Amino acid sequence: MKKMIIFDPAMCCSTGVCGPSIDPELLRVSTVLNNLKSRGIIVDRFNLTNNPQAFVDTKVVNQLLNSEGIECLPLTIVDGEVVKTKAYPTNVEFCAMLEVPENYLKLQIKKKTNDCGCKGGCC
Repeated sequence: MKKMIIFDPAMCCSTGVCGPSIDPELLRVSTVLNNLKSRGIIVDRFNLTNNPQAFVDTKVVNQLLNSEGIECLPLTIVDGEVVKTKAYPTNVEFCAMLEVPENYLKLQIKKKTNDCGCKGGCC
C-alpha cells in the first residue's frame, strides 16, 4: 500500500469549516481523506501550526521550506517522494498516487435492513 503524507500550511483546522468563510478545497480534501480512511487507507496530514516538528523532521520538506518558503505548501509526499507542491491533489491525482479506484473517494452508505442478523430469525 502506498504511503501518503500531506503537509498543510499554517491554519486553525484542516477541515476548512472554521473561520468566517468555508474553504471548499479544504472541505473536499478532508472529505476525501475521511472516505479513504473508511476504506482502510490512512493518509498522514500535518499542519504547520499544530505539528511544526513534522516539518523540521522530514528532511525533504525542511529543504523545500528553506529554499522556496511556505509558498511550497500544501505539499504531498508519496512513498518518500514529493509528488505535488503548492496545491492539494485533485481527486484523479489521489486515485493515481494511491493506486485506488475512484469509488474509494466516495462515501460508503450502509443500508439499513430489517434483519437483526441472528440465526433463526427474531421472535
